[in-house]
Amino acid sequence: MSSLGPAWPERAAWGTAPSLRAWQSAALSDYLARNPRDFLTVATPGAGKTTFALTVAAELLGRRVVDRLIIVAPTEHLKMQWAEAAARAGLPIDPTYSAGKGKIASDYVGVAVTYAGVGVNPLALRIRTERFRTLVILDEIHHAGDSMSWGEGVREAFEPAARRLALTGTPFRSDINPIPFVRYEPGPEGVPMSVPDFTYGYAEALADHVVRPVLFLAYSGQMTWRTSAGDEVVASLGEPLTKDMTAQALRTALDPNGSWIPSVLAAADKRLSEVRRHVPDAGGLVIASDQDSARAYAKQLKAITGEAATVVLSDEKASSKRISEFSAGESRWLVAVRMVSEGVDVPRLAVGVWATNTSTPLFFAQAVGRFVRARKRGEIASVFLPSVPTLLTYASELEVQRDHVLKRKVSSDGDIFAAEEDLMNQANASEAASSDLESLPFEALGSEARFDHVLYDGAQFGHEGEVHIGSEEEMDFLGIPGLLEPDQMRALLQQRQADRRRPRGADDAQGANRADARAAEALADITTHEHLAVLRRELNGLVASWHHRTGQAHGITHAALRKECGGPAAAVANAEQLQKRIDRIREWSVRKSS
Repeated sequence: MSSLGPAWPERAAWGTAPSLRAWQSAALSDYLARNPRDFLTVATPGAGKTTFALTVAAELLGRRVVDRLIIVAPTEHLKMQWAEAAARAGLPIDPTYSAGKGKIASDYVGVAVTYAGVGVNPLALRIRTERFRTLVILDEIHHAGDSMSWGEGVREAFEPAARRLALTGTPFRSDINPIPFVRYEPGPEGVPMSVPDFTYGYAEALADHVVRPVLFLAYSGQMTWRTSAGDEVVASLGEPLTKDMTAQALRTALDPNGSWIPSVLAAADKRLSEVRRHVPDAGGLVIASDQDSARAYAKQLKAITGEAATVVLSDEKASSKRISEFSAGESRWLVAVRMVSEGVDVPRLAVGVWATNTSTPLFFAQAVGRFVRARKRGEIASVFLPSVPTLLTYASELEVQRDHVLKRKVSSDGDIFAAEEDLMNQANASEAASSDLESLPFEALGSEARFDHVLYDGAQFGHEGEVHIGSEEEMDFLGIPGLLEPDQMRALLQQRQADRRRPRGADDAQGANRADARAAEALADITTHEHLAVLRRELNGLVASWHHRTGQAHGITHAALRKECGGPAAAVANAEQLQKRIDRIREWSVRKSS
C-alpha cells in the first residue's frame, strides 16, 4: 500500500508525525507568511489538526514569538489526549491545571483546560495569558458557543493573547451567537458568515486518501407504539411522517426490548467480520442515547458475538482509560454515550451504528468523524443508520462545506418552498433538539427491521421491494470487501444493484410477473388521491435532497424536471408524469456520483 497522500518530510513537530501532509504544510506556510494574531483552520475530522497545531506551536516557541501555550479542549479526555500528543512533540503540557491554581511546575511550557473550565474562572486564565506572550489553541472552537458564559469566558480570558489558533473539523453551530475570535463577512445575501483562514474539506481529504470513504447502510421497518392517550400507532420508519411521529418511530426502533436494534447490531457485526478479513484489528462503535440503552446494547452484542463489548459512560472516571485500551487492542465493539463523539482518536474504528436520537448536523458530523481517519489506502468506513429523513440528508451531503451563518434571510424568489424549509431548518438546528424528543410521551410496543438501501457518495443503491434481514440481497451489501478504492466501491455497488434487477431465467421472470401482479393488486386497493400523494411526497423528498447536494432551488429543479419529462406542475400531474420525474432525478443523482 502506498502512503496516505502527499507529504513533505522534516516539517512536522518532532513526535507528532514522520512528515507533514500536503494540506498541513500549505497551511503552515500560509500561517508563517502572514503571521496573523488570529488564524482559523477548518479541517475535516481525521485530517490531522493536532499535528498542524503543535507544529505551529513548536515553530512559534522556537522562534521566541511566544513563551507559553494554552490549549482549550471540549472534554477532559481530549485535554489528556492533547497533553499526550504535545509531550511526544517535546512540548510538556499540564493537563491537570485548573483556573485559579496559580503557578505550575517549571517543567511545563503550558496548560490544557476545557471550555467549561474557562467559563468557571476566565479572570484567572486572563491573568496567566497576560503574564506571558501566549499562544492559545482553541480546539473545536464552535464549543465556545455551547453556552453564553463559555463564549464570554473565552473572549475575556484570551483577549490579551499574543496569538490565537482556532481549529474546527465540523460544521459550525446553527445558532446566531458569534464565535469569539472568528472573522465574519457579509455573504451572498448580506448575511454575516464565518471566514476561515484555511480550509481542508472532506472531499479534498478523500481525494488525497487522508480519510476513508463512508458507506451508509440505512434500515427501515415497522414500528408499533402507544401514545399518552392510549392510542396504538403503527408506522414504518422511513415513510413520510410528522416530526413527532418520526421521533417516536425512531425511539421505538432504538428500544432495546424490540427487534429492530438487535437485528441491526447483528447486521453490523456481520459487516465488521467482513471488514476484519482485510483489516484484522477493525473495531465497531455503537453510539447510544443513554446509559441504560448502552448497557443493554452491550449485552446484546455479547450474545451476538460471544465477546464482551467495552462500555464507555461519560460520568465514569475510568472512561478515558477504557477508550485508550480499546484503541490499542483488537476487541470488536465499543458502546458509548456521546463520549466518543468528537476528537477522540480511535483510528481502528471502521463500523458504526447510529443508535441515538440526537439528530443535529453538528453531532452527526462529529460522530461520523470517528470513522473516517485513514491508516492505509483502500479502507472503507461503514455506518448503519435508521431510515430517518434528517439523518439520510446529512449522510448525502457529507462533502458539503459549511460556515457559521449568523442569520438566514428567507426569500421566496425562485423557490416556493424557501420559507417552509427555513422554518424546518430552524427547528432541526437546535442543539437541544434531542431533549425535546425525550419529553414526548409514548410506550414502545414492538419493532422489526428491514434493509432499506445504501448511501454512497450521495447516491442511493439498493434492491427493489422489501429486503429482509439475513437475506442474500442484504448480504450483497454487508459482504462488500473491507478494502476498496472509491471508484471500485461505486462500480461494485452499481454492479450488485444491476445484477438483482436482471432476470435470471424463466423462474425469475415468472417470479417477477407474480410480484408485478401482486403490486398491481395492492395498488388497486389504494385510492387515486392517496397514490398521487405518495408520489408527490417522494418527488418532493428527492428534490429536497438534490437541493442539499447542489444548492439548486426547489422551484428550479421542478421546472427542469417538467421541461425534460413534460406535463403540468406537480400539484396537478398524473401518476405516470410524477413517476417519470422521480426516475429522472434519480438518474441525475447517479450520473453526478459517477
